[in-house]
Amino acid sequence: MQLLGFPEPVESHPGFDQIGAGTRIGDDVTVFRFGDAGKVVSVGSESVIHRGVRIVIGDTGQHSSTGLYIGNRVHVNVGAYLSGEGGLRIADDVLIGPHAKLLSAGHQIDDGTPCVSNAPLTFGEIVIGAGAWVGAGAIVLEGVSIGAGAVVAAGAVVREAVPDFAVVAGVPARLVRYRKGFGPVEPRAAPVSERSWWARLLR
Repeated sequence: MQLLGFPEPVESHPGFDQIGAGTRIGDDVTVFRFGDAGKVVSVGSESVIHRGVRIVIGDTGQHSSTGLYIGNRVHVNVGAYLSGEGGLRIADDVLIGPHAKLLSAGHQIDDGTPCVSNAPLTFGEIVIGAGAWVGAGAIVLEGVSIGAGAVVAAGAVVREAVPDFAVVAGVPARLVRYRKGFGPVEPRAAPVSERSWWARLLR
């Protein structure tokens, strides 16, 4: 079956160490990495990484968590930016929207170095839980975890952990609600007769 607008399945791609069966990667997907450490960029089976995606690892030995690990049936849409410098783990069945940016590294700004580009790097592993959706143009900053089944709205900037099945939006991102049928269990209010019984007991 022909899939219009999808890249072709590949067995290898420059910069990738492991690619699962049936995974499709756009021919212009680029990986920036150097160093001797191996198997730091991998993707599972039946995933799709569309055209224009940029993957940045940098020095493969710079941090203990450095690497990009993408699960099965993950869909990374066009123009996304995936930084594995501080570690990026994307679980199965995740959707990454077009031009989303997952940034696991940054620069210190208050270390006394006048030129930020010369300041030491900062690192923080990003983990995206199974079945989550990071919307178009959203930004996830270093050290943040996105829970299973959670939704990050388009254009949101996520600085803090997102609970399972939560919907977050805004700059900075804030909890809007939980997905219907998946929210935390609300404590059940005691029946009136039960409350009356306790009230009589405490008199």
